[in-house]
Amino acid sequence: MAKPKSFLRSIEMDVAKHSHNCQHNSKHRICAGNVRVKLKTGRKVEYFCIACALETIGRDIETLKEMQENLNKNLSLTEKEE
Repeated sequence: MAKPKSFLRSIEMDVAKHSHNCQHNSKHRICAGNVRVKLKTGRKVEYFCIACALETIGRDIETLKEMQENLNKNLSLTEKEE
């Protein structure tokens, strides 16, 4: 059986090596040694502070839950047709 794939391959947590601003909100400063969230989009890498990452993850969880519900409804409809 094939190994399950993940839609979350491009996101991870790491530690900032130097201080810089959050990519979502430039008023949020990520200091050297702080945990941050690293998002890879192709060749581009963006870094987010914990507060912005938690806000975004919360929205994404809601979106994924809605998508899951819609897919489950469509699966039920598909199974009824068979």
